[in-house]
Amino acid sequence: MISVPELSLPISIDATLALLQGHGYVADRALATVLFLALRMKRPLLLEGEAGTGKTEIAKVLAAGLGRRLIRLQCYEGLDLASAVYEWNYAGQMMAIRLAEAGGVADDRERLEGDIFSEKYLVKRPLLQALEPQEGGAPILLIDELDRTDEAFEAFLLEVLADAQVTIPELGTIRAAEPPIVILTSNRTREIHDALKRRCLYHWVGYPDATRELAILKAKVPEAPAKLSKQLVAFVQAIRKEELFKAPGVAETLDWATALVELDAVALDPAIVSDTLGALLKYQDDIQAMQGSQVKELLDRAKAEAGR
Repeated sequence: MISVPELSLPISIDATLALLQGHGYVADRALATVLFLALRMKRPLLLEGEAGTGKTEIAKVLAAGLGRRLIRLQCYEGLDLASAVYEWNYAGQMMAIRLAEAGGVADDRERLEGDIFSEKYLVKRPLLQALEPQEGGAPILLIDELDRTDEAFEAFLLEVLADAQVTIPELGTIRAAEPPIVILTSNRTREIHDALKRRCLYHWVGYPDATRELAILKAKVPEAPAKLSKQLVAFVQAIRKEELFKAPGVAETLDWATALVELDAVALDPAIVSDTLGALLKYQDDIQAMQGSQVKELLDRAKAEAGR
């Protein structure tokens, strides 16, 4: 394993902002402030917002900026302890039992149980990994899309977030010598329980304004022509104000810009917008609603805004 040097935590909001921007994340001061406070107060940070607004990227950039290992728990419906915390290597345990029987030592039940329920047969999942000492300092634990899980899993997380520990019945309580830096994200498909929210600092990651979105585009897709970038951002800003099933996030803005660059576009026109809307909008009803005269109207508005 390659050793990663531990970097000190930022000493100010400006330093936090510089850390994010130095690794390609164009943040506003409000985000830098709450992130700085989460690091200094050693509190988990809950980031909520629409999908595609850059919540997950914050944890990745923070890990890179601090030289820490990133441990990610991707949440989903039905997530259980075996996938999130630990499970036993049952195949290995059964083999050990059979070998003990063959060797005539299976009668020593206490010794056998002590062996098969040891760390030798423990499969460590993300939450348990995050409590272990890491090269480079405490890791960044990303609990991604927490709203996909159920309330029972949230209740279990309270022990992890409050005390930086988990309890394994066969081994006892495992406590972190240095608690991980915890980032939780939610797309708000359901409300996170108040008991968990109280243990976190909170920040809503919204859609960026035109100035910041243009800066993000220049940082992530620098090969995009300046005229195209301005028109594209103005168009995305305009389309978000329409009645859509799912407004495009920053991730879709970047995808669309990359697609247009691949097509050697230097400016937007109705034909190329209609042909490439699938890179920006992900639902057929939304794409259909934006065809024809609607595209031209939004495009004329976007060009006027970009030309100011």
